[in-house]
Amino acid sequence: MTDKKSHTVYGRQTVYAVLLAISFAHLLNDMMQSVIPAVYPLLKEKFGFTFAQIGVITLVFQLTSSLLQPFAGRIADRHPRPYSLAIGMGFTLVGLLALAAAPSFGWILAAVGLIGCGSSVFHPESSRVAQLASGGRKGLAQSIFQVGGNAGGAMGPLLAALVVIPFGQGAIGWFALAALVGIFVLARIGGWYKRQLHAAARNRAGVTKTAPRFPRRTVRIALFILGVLVFSKYFYIASMTNYFTFFLMDKFSMSVQGAQYCLFAFLAASAIGTFFGGPLGDRIGRKYVIWGSILGAAPFTLLLPYVGQTATILLAVVIGLVISSAFSAILVYATDLMPDKVGMIAGVFFGLMFGLGGLGSAFFGWLADKTSVQFVFQISTLLPLLGVVTGFLPNIEPKRKKE
Repeated sequence: MTDKKSHTVYGRQTVYAVLLAISFAHLLNDMMQSVIPAVYPLLKEKFGFTFAQIGVITLVFQLTSSLLQPFAGRIADRHPRPYSLAIGMGFTLVGLLALAAAPSFGWILAAVGLIGCGSSVFHPESSRVAQLASGGRKGLAQSIFQVGGNAGGAMGPLLAALVVIPFGQGAIGWFALAALVGIFVLARIGGWYKRQLHAAARNRAGVTKTAPRFPRRTVRIALFILGVLVFSKYFYIASMTNYFTFFLMDKFSMSVQGAQYCLFAFLAASAIGTFFGGPLGDRIGRKYVIWGSILGAAPFTLLLPYVGQTATILLAVVIGLVISSAFSAILVYATDLMPDKVGMIAGVFFGLMFGLGGLGSAFFGWLADKTSVQFVFQISTLLPLLGVVTGFLPNIEPKRKKE
C-alpha cells in the first residue's frame, strides 16, 4: 500500500481530518439532542407537565435510540452503509421541526422519538469510522469522537437559555439549521468511508475479519461488569442532566436561566474530562481509567447535596471532569473484547448509555413527584460507589511500554 489514503487505513497513521469531522458531527448531533432536557422547564410550565411526564419524554427519546442502536450496529458490521450517517441526521432534522411545533404531550413524544431514531443510526456507524481513522490509537480516536458529543451536549442548555427560553418553543426550529450542516458534513465523511471500504475489499483486509482473542466466559463476565459500570454512571448522569436545574431552583431559588448556566458548567466540564479518558487509557490501561473515573467521583457526589450554592456548582464541575472520562475507556475496552463486532458493541453501549439514562430519568422523575428533588440527589449520589466492581474486570490488555 503506497497511496496516502490506503496508508491511513492499514498503516499506523491517525487520520485527524476525519476524526475532527466526525467529532464535529457528533457535536452537532448531541447539541440538538441536548435541547430536549434543556427545555423541560419551559415545557413543564407551558403544558403543566408533572415530573413523571418529563421523565416519560426522556424515556421515549432514550429508548427509541437505545433499542435500535444494537441492531443498527450489527447491520453496520455486516453491511456498512457509509451514507446512512447523513440519513440518520435527516431523522433528527424532522424531529426538531416537529418538536418546535408540537401542540401536545403525544406530539412531543413522537418528535423526540424521531430524534432518537437519528441517534440510533449515527452512533454505531460513526464509532466504526472513528476506529477506522484511528491508526491504532483507538482510545485517542474514541475520545476525539466522544468529546465532540459532550461539547455539543454542554452547548444545548446554553443555547436553550439564550434562544429557546426567551423566545419560546418555536425557537427550537432554529436548531434544524445545525442538522442541515450535519447532513453536509456526514455526506463528505460517507464518501471517505466508502473509499476505505473499497480499499479494504481490494486488499482482503476488512476490519470485521479479526479472530476472537478471548474465551467466551471472559467476554461475558467483562461485558456484565461494564454494563454495571455504565448503569452507575448514566443513572447518576440522568439525575444531573435532567434534574440539576430543578434542584438548584428549588434549593437556592435560582432563575431558570441561572440554573441552565450551571448545568452548562457541569456539561462543559464533562466535555473536557472526556478527552483525557481515551489517551490516558492508551497509555496506562483502560481498566485503571474506568476505576479512577467512576469510583473516583464518589467522594464529590456524596458531598454535593449537603453544601452551599457556590460549593454545589464547584463540586458539579469537578464531578463532570472526573466521571466523564470513563465512557471512552469502557467502549474501547469492550471493542477490544470483540474486535470483529465494533459496530454492534458500540451500538450496545451507546444504547445502554441512552436507555439507562432514559430509565434513570423516568425513575427519578417518579421519585421526585413522590418525595422531592433534593431527596433524588441524596439517593443518586450513592451510584458512583458501584465503581468498585471495576476491580473484577479481567486484565485483557498487555503491559504498556514506555514510549
